[in-house]
Amino acid sequence: MSPVLRWREPTSVDDLFLYRLARLQAVAGSMVVRLCEGRFGITRREWRLLLILAEQGPLQPSQLADQAQLDRTRTSRNITSLAQKKLIERLPCTGDGRRTILAVTESGRELHAALFPQVADINRALLAGLPDAEVDRLAHSLRVLVERAQAMDVAMDLPNAGRGLRRTAK
Repeated sequence: MSPVLRWREPTSVDDLFLYRLARLQAVAGSMVVRLCEGRFGITRREWRLLLILAEQGPLQPSQLADQAQLDRTRTSRNITSLAQKKLIERLPCTGDGRRTILAVTESGRELHAALFPQVADINRALLAGLPDAEVDRLAHSLRVLVERAQAMDVAMDLPNAGRGLRRTAK
């Protein structure tokens, strides 16, 4: 059976497109995790947040969580860790002393400048296995799939993670 038919009508775990993507992420992503943790002392989630702040500039914690597509609790824990490591700082929000803005420190910029090229090298090496035309098709296909997934997420009436699984006392 062709991959197209297997992915459109999966009959085993290896036919599930999302499972295959997860396996790619596990293998390729583990190199980034080892690089982040082993050489730079930060987690991949901390790297994601630092990367976003370094590229987009100061953000409120809720904006950062949205950009990183992480829940606010997990984001808050990682913000605290990055601040303790002096890679980001919390600044008072102009006009509202209760809110803070997050910004990358000089140490955070130095870490970003050292780590980003190494992560980019992993990215380049991974994509070197595909001709340019296939990379273009892949980029287009991923854009289409993300848009479709976002539309499906809005349209489907699925419970939030953890909800609906609570047992009621008897």
